[in-house]
Amino acid sequence: MSGQTNVFFGEYIRELRTLRKLPLRKVASELDIDPSTLGKIERSTRRPPKEIIDKLASIFNVDLARLKSIYLSDKISFEVLSEGLDKEVLEEAEQKINILKSRNAYEKNS
Repeated sequence: MSGQTNVFFGEYIRELRTLRKLPLRKVASELDIDPSTLGKIERSTRRPPKEIIDKLASIFNVDLARLKSIYLSDKISFEVLSEGLDKEVLEEAEQKINILKSRNAYEKNS
């Protein structure tokens, strides 16, 4: 399994599936989606529905938090790119996340 931290969701799923020697149609069946849909997800030409993330973690016995992280980073990356924006947006979002975290910590301690 690659130790890459910048792997795309679809590539990661394909790697998991091929390492376990599972046919695309079998995994698609367990996810209750069409095999062609899973193929598109693996090629990153289609975004996966959020509902399949938990199922994929179970099928491949992988860390759910890691899988969600890869999924969400893809979603954010594609969204930012489709809007023609760049890393400034991500930097601003990171700052807002830090503000929200500190507010939540403050509210919990109040």
